[in-house]
Amino acid sequence: MEKFTPTGISSQKARESWHALGAEDILSELRTMSERGLSSEEAARRLQEYGLNQLTEAPPPTFLQMLWEQLNNFVVIMLIIAAVISAVLGDVVEAAAILAIVVLNATLGIIQERRAEQALAALRKLAAPEAHVIRDGSRITIPSRELVPGDLVLLEAGNYIPADVRLLEAVNLRVEEAALTGESVPVQKDATIRLEADVPIGDRRNTAFMGTLVSYGRGRGVVVDTGMLTQIGMIAKMLQSVEQEPTPLQRRLDQLGKMLGWACLVICAVVFAVGWLRGYNPLEMFIVAVSLAIAAVPEGLPAVVTISLALGMREMIKRHALIRRLSSVETLGSATVICSDKTGTLTQNEMTATRMWVDGKFIHITGTGYTPQGEFRRDGAPVNIADYPGMLTNLWVATLNNDAALEISGESELERTYRMVGDPTEGSMIVAAAKAGANFEDLNTAYPRTQEIPFDSARKRMITIHRIAKPRAEDISPFYDERNREWYVITAKGAPDLVLNLCSQYQRIDDHTAPLDEAQRKRVLEANDAMTQDALRVLGMAYRITPDLPDIEDVAAIEEGLVFVGLIGMIDPPRPEVPPALETGRRAGIRTVMITGDYPNTARAIAESIGLISPGHKVLTGSEMNSMDDATLTSRVMDTDVFARVSPEHKMRIVEALRANGQVVAMTGDGVNDAPSIKRADIGVAMGITGTDVAKESADMVLTDDNYASIVSAVEQGRIIYDNIRKFVFFLLSSNVAEIMIIFLATLAGLPAPLTAIQLLWLNLLTDGAPALALAMEKGDPDIMKRKPRPASEPIVNKSMRLGIIVQTIAQTGATLTAFALGLLWHLKQGDALPPGANPILFLLQYDWRGVDAQTAETMAFITLSLCELFRAYTVRSERVSVFKLGVFSNRYMQYAVGLSIVLMLLVVSVPFLQPIFNTHFMTGQEWATVLGLALIPAASEEITKVYLRWRDRN
Repeated sequence: MEKFTPTGISSQKARESWHALGAEDILSELRTMSERGLSSEEAARRLQEYGLNQLTEAPPPTFLQMLWEQLNNFVVIMLIIAAVISAVLGDVVEAAAILAIVVLNATLGIIQERRAEQALAALRKLAAPEAHVIRDGSRITIPSRELVPGDLVLLEAGNYIPADVRLLEAVNLRVEEAALTGESVPVQKDATIRLEADVPIGDRRNTAFMGTLVSYGRGRGVVVDTGMLTQIGMIAKMLQSVEQEPTPLQRRLDQLGKMLGWACLVICAVVFAVGWLRGYNPLEMFIVAVSLAIAAVPEGLPAVVTISLALGMREMIKRHALIRRLSSVETLGSATVICSDKTGTLTQNEMTATRMWVDGKFIHITGTGYTPQGEFRRDGAPVNIADYPGMLTNLWVATLNNDAALEISGESELERTYRMVGDPTEGSMIVAAAKAGANFEDLNTAYPRTQEIPFDSARKRMITIHRIAKPRAEDISPFYDERNREWYVITAKGAPDLVLNLCSQYQRIDDHTAPLDEAQRKRVLEANDAMTQDALRVLGMAYRITPDLPDIEDVAAIEEGLVFVGLIGMIDPPRPEVPPALETGRRAGIRTVMITGDYPNTARAIAESIGLISPGHKVLTGSEMNSMDDATLTSRVMDTDVFARVSPEHKMRIVEALRANGQVVAMTGDGVNDAPSIKRADIGVAMGITGTDVAKESADMVLTDDNYASIVSAVEQGRIIYDNIRKFVFFLLSSNVAEIMIIFLATLAGLPAPLTAIQLLWLNLLTDGAPALALAMEKGDPDIMKRKPRPASEPIVNKSMRLGIIVQTIAQTGATLTAFALGLLWHLKQGDALPPGANPILFLLQYDWRGVDAQTAETMAFITLSLCELFRAYTVRSERVSVFKLGVFSNRYMQYAVGLSIVLMLLVVSVPFLQPIFNTHFMTGQEWATVLGLALIPAASEEITKVYLRWRDRN
């Protein structure tokens, strides 16, 4: 036997063209028989050669890999080096404290970011566990993983498609493909057609794809692709090929860490060289240099960033957004473009009948979804639908000619929920009838169905025949009177033009009939065109009453002489909260782009109805994208707001093109088709309710309420989080720079080190750490959603922050060195070392301080700097808004943090066993008064700086 290739056709191009081949060609290529299928021996051989019908997955990251990801950070590496040096020099306490911070940061990071790569596992869950196949001429059930190319598969309603299948037979077969293509309604399949080779996935009506669901009818087909060669398999490959890139926050923090590191090394080298040249012991100068390094590195920064992001995650959950990756919290705040799927994200994914037409009159139906609540309007004004009997008949025909059912659960009105079973389009008509007071169960009791001709894609209509029994309520009986009891009513529903061709009369609005002339036919078709131009899916209704039960075999006789009733238009409506959310995003400088598998006219209509399309912007289709190279697409994406009929590959290209334009891209979606682009975007956003497991596991953020407005709310919270990160970066960094300058200037002046290494660690971790965490709880400035997104290239330390750091460095350094100098002078006076009449400043600079214990001065410097940082913690709560306008005590967490830090500071200077460790003592009243006065200088300087920044912004 000639060797069988995995796909039956050797080339990739041919493999993707099964839909372009006829049934006989396919069976020949796959070497299988249309009635008997494969033999068991051949199936076993193919399974052995080509493997199981399942998706392969990359191994998850190991613990060591995750640990390395946490430690591979410039600031963390500097901390580890500082700890090692401290341990070598015998400073075990300092080394242990630094390593404790490193361990805490790594532990928090691993716990919060331990996101197992389960996207492929979720894809595997979509595969059917069992498949019905024909082998050796017999129907058998096998595990779907044992399917091979060439197997004959039987498909029934409720089945998941077990592999990619080229259909050989399709009887009223409809398949839900929303998860794969974004199509909001089930796709009618047709096994007899042959398509062009380049037809998009969503238009391949002769093919069924792995992981999609049969919603109606039955079919038979031959397996053409299995495992990683299926459409879902291709998505799985794209997921594996997408590498996780660092977020803007990670890049900025790493940039900041490197800047601090190199500045620290330069200053340490200068201090060491100056001290050595002055004749100090090299080992002592090395210890001073290490102290400088400890001062330069914000030890608390990694932990504070991690904890603040975790706190931000908690706040995000309150806003219905679940963050799966810590550093992604702020990324959404810097988004410039949101790429949104249409179905289920901008729309409700619930088909809704919104418009009817009967006898030249339009009636609009309010309400959305499957809840039977709404009203009927004409020309914008509410009307009593009972005043339009023809409209009622239109709804009754649509309800009788219907296979859907509305399931209602819950006893009270508040507890009641509604679920649609069956085709969403048919379900929308049942809901519309219920809004008019008709219960589909009552109607079917009044008119029990006796026969039917199911809908098929060739006829494009459905016929049902009902016996006219006595109904329970006269007001729901458009076809009943005593004369025609036990007669029959024939109902027709389908494509308006085809149903119209079967009719010889039409229903007037008063429920009487009249001959159907050409003028009336033209009015019907014009109404149909008007509704389709508004992206409505339109169906026509007709009926005929007959005294005898028709012969179901004589279709022509059944369908002749019908009465045309009217039209019903349905649409998957936009979410009502989307337009204001889009406008809020627009004011914040965020552009929203719709990406959908739906048709361009439908996509445009939805986009225009919610105000998504900007003036002059266009709609682009997937087929048009195929003819563009990457450079052309990169240019076109900036003036295209809607992408229609797109495939997963197109979505990836769109994300790449936007990023090539320097955009920070957030990609939202809910289907399998969204997963690769969700993972490739700067931040991926999945829908939590309607979203597939694949989309959720690929995303950085999951919306728990599927509400587009929650995306905008998450953007706001992301901006707040980033602002808060900047606040405590400024708070910590300005304090650290001040610490460097304090030691640097004191060393250059020949003075003792004002602060010891353990004091610096205490300041960086405890005195600064608690207020920094309190800053993470700030609620954000009032104008936060009126600002444009931050440039992706903007560093954390921007122009305003640099000014603030300079001002604070001068203020804190001046205040602390003044306190230190006063402490030294009081120390000299106590020992009568200061000659009468001597210039105190010159004497301090000329005095030989080697071997002198400057405990008083060190304590004053330590307390002054501690209070400087605690007092100014209130002023850094906003970069421009005065603390008095914010409310000094409006952030209760700041009171807790400052109170705790003050208590710890007092313990250091008053507890006997801590005093020798920190080289402190409890200060006198004079010393406390001096320290408190000096400590207010930086806070006052910060408020003055804000006045200048506000003036600069206005001018």
